[in-house]
Amino acid sequence: MGREALRGEPAVSFQSILFCRGDLAEPERAEPPYFGDLNLDQVVDSITAGREEYDIKPFFYTRLRTLDEVAYRHEILRDLEDETLFSHVRVFTQKMRETRTRLAQAGRLHYRYQQEAWFRDAVQTYCEAVRGLAHDLALVDVRSRGLQAFREYLTAYAGSDRFAALAADTDRVKEALSEVRYCLTIKGSGIKVSRYQSEADYSTEVLATFARFKQGGVKDHRVRFPASVEMDHVEARVLDLVARLHPDVFAALDNYCERHRDFLDETLRGFDRETQFYVAYLEYVQRLTAGGLVFCYPHVSDRSKEVQAREAFDIALANKLVPERSPVVRNDFDLHDPERIIVVSGPNQGGKTTFARMFGQLHHLAAIGCLVPGTDARLFLSDQLFSHFEKEEDITNLSGKLEDDLIRIHGILERATSDSVVIMNESFTSTTLQDALLLGTAVMEQMIDRDLLCVYVTFVDELTSLSETTVSMVSTVVPQDPASRTYKLERRPADGLAYAAAIAAKYGLTYERARERTTA
Repeated sequence: MGREALRGEPAVSFQSILFCRGDLAEPERAEPPYFGDLNLDQVVDSITAGREEYDIKPFFYTRLRTLDEVAYRHEILRDLEDETLFSHVRVFTQKMRETRTRLAQAGRLHYRYQQEAWFRDAVQTYCEAVRGLAHDLALVDVRSRGLQAFREYLTAYAGSDRFAALAADTDRVKEALSEVRYCLTIKGSGIKVSRYQSEADYSTEVLATFARFKQGGVKDHRVRFPASVEMDHVEARVLDLVARLHPDVFAALDNYCERHRDFLDETLRGFDRETQFYVAYLEYVQRLTAGGLVFCYPHVSDRSKEVQAREAFDIALANKLVPERSPVVRNDFDLHDPERIIVVSGPNQGGKTTFARMFGQLHHLAAIGCLVPGTDARLFLSDQLFSHFEKEEDITNLSGKLEDDLIRIHGILERATSDSVVIMNESFTSTTLQDALLLGTAVMEQMIDRDLLCVYVTFVDELTSLSETTVSMVSTVVPQDPASRTYKLERRPADGLAYAAAIAAKYGLTYERARERTTA
């Protein structure tokens, strides 16, 4: 995004509607490694569906570095909660999309004057978009730094000599073309194009004559012509002959297209693209809130690791359940100094992995300046997020599953800093209880030494009380029916049954499997 000198006044500066720093680096192009584990890839795919032309996925990959950048986006999101402003922005982006569509169509056409006509229409749509948004933003109250700066830039641009010349030239060319008149004389396979000499318009007379015989519900005998945008060779030849009859008008059209070839303002083009980040995410949130769910602006800190959330949920899972009108389970958590690690245990299929994903999703969404799922949240602005989820054994991998786990965990601990968040799910399930306890203890001691925020899902209950930094949370069951899961997690000591449940599941000795065999 750049600077423009308008009407000889001092340059009006606007950098970005997404980033408040002028030294912004390019957004991340590659999907973060933890996206798949946390199902954030599904979330971003759903958010950006239908907006592939804008290439906005990198904005959802790129974590912000400072609290001011997070606040910058929160301010804009709060402004866009105003339905009137949100509607104005969407109208602008729709017109910009129409502009690009017309330009793309012009590029696909083969005949010069048809190309130029589509180009002129694209410019006219662009001018309407600029004038419309400049007018609309002047009438609404915007409080965010980003939208205030953009409104100032847009007002200056819409009032600049450059834009005024573009709009005036567009209107002038349109008016000149609308005044072109000509006559076609068709005889056999020949067509003669001549100047219009105030001849009678017979088509009007024919329609007027037969209008009195018009009846409703009669069969339509009119020939249907193909609805192709492309002119055929006969139409193109007629247009060439018309241009010869009106050389000044079509020469002006040629000059107009050449003069305004680069009419799109780069700052407005960037705003159009970046705004899709907000519009797409807010539309995603609206789909979920329509199902009774709640999102909030998180309180984000880059110092305090006392994190908490109320009524939080996995947004990837919610996106599947809400259309089905299925209930979405919400959970709470909180950590108070010196607590850093939530150790999650409990029966299989009880919501442990969903909770771990939710914790990671919350911290990623907070790090890109978005609303987060829940009624209230206090989160840490981490520098990196890492995940280690159990993977199926790859027979092409010469190392065993345990060795692969250790290599991946070692890589995480090498790169993680004291400002990182780590999500570990069902690690060391391929080994014995004693080895899982030994390895889990070693890994957790490393994370404690680094002061990492972490969720550690495990079947080893002894890890829940490893130190004062660890907190135990247990997935619960219905008291009257232990086989039924609530998918709610409670902060309480582990009950000592997690490993037994894991072994029972491994060998098909769970209540459900035993009941299936005895009732078959």
